[in-house]
This record gives sequence, C-alpha cells and structure tokens, in this order.
Amino acid sequence: MSGTALHDHLTDAGSLWLESARVDVEHHPAAITRYFPAVSRRCGRAPLRHDDVQGLRYGTVDDAARGVLLGALAGAARVDLLDDLYRHGDAGEKRGVLRGLHPLDDPNVSPGSGIGSKLLTLVEDALRTNDVRLIAAALQPYGAHHLGLEAYRHAVVKCVFMGIPLLVIANLTTRQDAELARMLVDLAHERNAAGRDIPADITAVVAAFPECLDRTDLPMALLSELLTANHIHKE
Repeated sequence: MSGTALHDHLTDAGSLWLESARVDVEHHPAAITRYFPAVSRRCGRAPLRHDDVQGLRYGTVDDAARGVLLGALAGAARVDLLDDLYRHGDAGEKRGVLRGLHPLDDPNVSPGSGIGSKLLTLVEDALRTNDVRLIAAALQPYGAHHLGLEAYRHAVVKCVFMGIPLLVIANLTTRQDAELARMLVDLAHERNAAGRDIPADITAVVAAFPECLDRTDLPMALLSELLTANHIHKE
C-alpha cells in the first residue's frame, strides 16, 4: 500500500507520530524496538480494505504502518533487528515483520542490498502456527518467493484446511503445479467422503491441470463437480 493510501487511514496525530518515528529509525535503527510495539495504539488496527475484514489479503493499518518503519532500516544490522522484532513481538508485530519483508528483499526499493532468504525461518515459524492472519502474512510475496516448492505446496494445502482463501497467497498462479493440483484433489476427495464442503477456490488450481482428474477412485458426483468448475474456469 502506498504511503498516501495509508495516510488516508491515519488521524493527524497518528500520521505525525509515524513520520517522527520513521525519521528516528532512519537515523537510529535500534529505536525501532521502542516504536514497533506502539504502532497499533498510535495508528489503529482496522483492515485496509472494507472487503477484507480480517486483513488477510491486504493487511491492516498497523501492518502497513509497521512496514513504513521497516522501510527506514538500512545496513547489515537490520537482519538481526528484524529477527528480534519477530521473535519478541506479539502476533500483530510478527505480522508486521512478515508483511514488511518483501520491499526489504528488493535492492531497487530497499536501501543497501536485499535481505535475500536470510529471514525465511520467520516464514517457516509462522506457517507452523494455527493463526490464520499470521499464516496469510507469511504467504505474502517474500515468503511465497523464497519457500521451497514442497513447503509452498503444503502451505497452500494448510490454507485450504484452515479456511484461508487462496486469493491471499502470493505467486499462486506462477508456482502452482500438477503435484499441488493432485494434493488438492486428494483433499477434496477426503472432504467429500467426510460429508464436508469443498472450497470453491481450489478448483482454479485443478482447472489448470485437468490431468489430475484422470483417476478411477473419485466418486462421480465429486468428479462432476470438479469437471464443471474446470469448464467454468476455462471459459
């Protein structure tokens, strides 16, 4: 989210506080440990988009404000600072770190060189939790880019298990493959056998790899449902 769009969500006092904090962090990086926990109270916690009430896709005001502070960090020491902010932060602070990593990985955006995969361990830690907002934050562009293919597939399947819409996951259309589609068909088969609903958004992945439906163990009703969805997504 652009600074201008974030500003629209802040009070005048919140905007002044955030800019003052950003300037201080720019000159004194360690100061971020003092400001980071105060962001939610100073700037607010509302979702950035009214159609994303949990902030799973676009994040929240405090996520974006923390990203502003992270963007002020420069130099090699920022990796250790980011790790500390995550390890010692509450759930909101952890989300702020995860959502703020992508710009720091781009040397064209971030001062100095990009952080690369040095903080992938934070993404992996978040994916081991059952916090839907933390998992969604972990699968923003930084995590989605650096996760290995197998870990990425399992993260997508976990999102389906936990009811996290797949549209919140970065890079899905470029990283999905036939093996992920097979895993999702297996999951659909299990849910169908248990009398549970099948999330509609998995069918977009299945539609990209229709060969994963070429199997004899799928009930006709399930196969028909997935084939119908496959047809809709192709049109």
